[in-house]
Amino acid sequence: MAGHAVVIAGAGPVGLTLAGELALAGVDAFVVERRPNQDLAGSRAGGLHSRTIEAFEQRGIADRFLAEGQTAQVAGFAGVKLDISEFPTRHNYGLGLWQKHIERILAEWTRELGVKVHYGVEVLGFSQDKSGVDVELSTGQSVRAQYLVGCDGGRSLVRKTAGIDFPGWDPTTSSLIAEVEMTEEPEFGVHRGPFGIYSFGKREYRIRDGEVEYADGGPVGVMVTEEHAQHKNEPTLSDLSNALIAACGTDYGAHNPSYISRFTDTTRQADTYRNGRVLLAGDAAHVHAPDGGQGLNIGVQDAMNLGWKLGRVVNESSPESLLDSYHAERHPIAARLLRNTMAQVALRRPDDRIKAVGDVIAELLGMEEPRKKFAAMMSGLDVHYGPEEGHPLLGRRMPDLEVTTAEGPVRVFTLLHRARPVLLNFGEPGWFMFDAVDITAWADQVELIDVEYVGAWDLPVLGEVDAPTAVLVRPDGYVAWVGNGTTEGLAEALTTWFGPPAR
Repeated sequence: MAGHAVVIAGAGPVGLTLAGELALAGVDAFVVERRPNQDLAGSRAGGLHSRTIEAFEQRGIADRFLAEGQTAQVAGFAGVKLDISEFPTRHNYGLGLWQKHIERILAEWTRELGVKVHYGVEVLGFSQDKSGVDVELSTGQSVRAQYLVGCDGGRSLVRKTAGIDFPGWDPTTSSLIAEVEMTEEPEFGVHRGPFGIYSFGKREYRIRDGEVEYADGGPVGVMVTEEHAQHKNEPTLSDLSNALIAACGTDYGAHNPSYISRFTDTTRQADTYRNGRVLLAGDAAHVHAPDGGQGLNIGVQDAMNLGWKLGRVVNESSPESLLDSYHAERHPIAARLLRNTMAQVALRRPDDRIKAVGDVIAELLGMEEPRKKFAAMMSGLDVHYGPEEGHPLLGRRMPDLEVTTAEGPVRVFTLLHRARPVLLNFGEPGWFMFDAVDITAWADQVELIDVEYVGAWDLPVLGEVDAPTAVLVRPDGYVAWVGNGTTEGLAEALTTWFGPPAR
């Protein structure tokens, strides 16, 4: 029986991001994907939000996505556009880029890191014990691993086999999304029909001189709400044609589909993201309506949170209990997401009373404070892992400051490219050495860097905060400790996140 550190079920954007994070940690990951090849990725998701672009910037790959997509203000709530251009981030926008391209770029990145994806292979079952997991594959092989991570979607076999409950709400609406050729030219854009929303858009485009140029011919992107909620059968061209006729009076001669998928407002969340040596990420852990385009983004951020922690546990740099923080931090984030997508679904129902509620919401979101709060939530820039007390930076994303080191100017996110924790000293060089904590005891785990920075520290929603003298930054870019002229609490933070000091 072959042995691996981690088996990842699913090579969509979530599984690939996790595989890349583990590779950066030097951890062997065996990745399986039931699709025969990556070309069948489809385009269920249409872009990246600001915080996800930042996460890729922390690994030095954001430019790959930006080179192929279209930047725009994509954050919104219940049809109300939320401009984040004034937020203090280098990426104060979203990115229009279809999932198949996002996945292709991630696949190229993981290949560069030495990751091999086994396409046409899926997990059929597994059993776990105290030391590992025996994973049964569709090839007839069994693989032994220390951990198994289910990134295998909303119908996750990993979740079901692990016996993890998936409570929530059944669908009340369903929609079809497809790429299909049409003999007639539809009216491109988003429209409201008799029982929902439909839209048309050319999916293939390129950017020239800052303008979007759509390709001639080729498939048309279609999204159409179905008259009756459905969620069991795989959608067909006939289903798409019937839905278009009901919504538009014609199917525009739809034929030769390259991709048809159905999504609903089913809303469910796993009770726990971990059962022993089995973990869940992405849609395997939470499903919801696509309103706000948040699904792929929250899944990638799940993987960024889990990857470095799992890497440290596998490498025996941190105790296994570190994995418990994955559920503790990410479960509340998804719970909030489920709530805001359910609200958005309710607000788009074709009912005069609901429309009145929507008008009130739109009026509220026209005010500065509610607009900033919702814009930060929808773009992922307000994620806060706590605690509530202490310095406002604690548990929040580290700003991508341009600092000066002994080697010269550098951006903070550049210091995170290797996915290692860094302790940034903004005070006098060497002041740590005069305090009670022996920083050198963690020298093999955490990189101490003396840096200089002049200017205000600005955070989305919170605004300017007092500049600290030192900051401990986790590999995923979140602040684990803040110092103000003293190292009080530093040893505890280092031990909690990066294990006990070296002997």
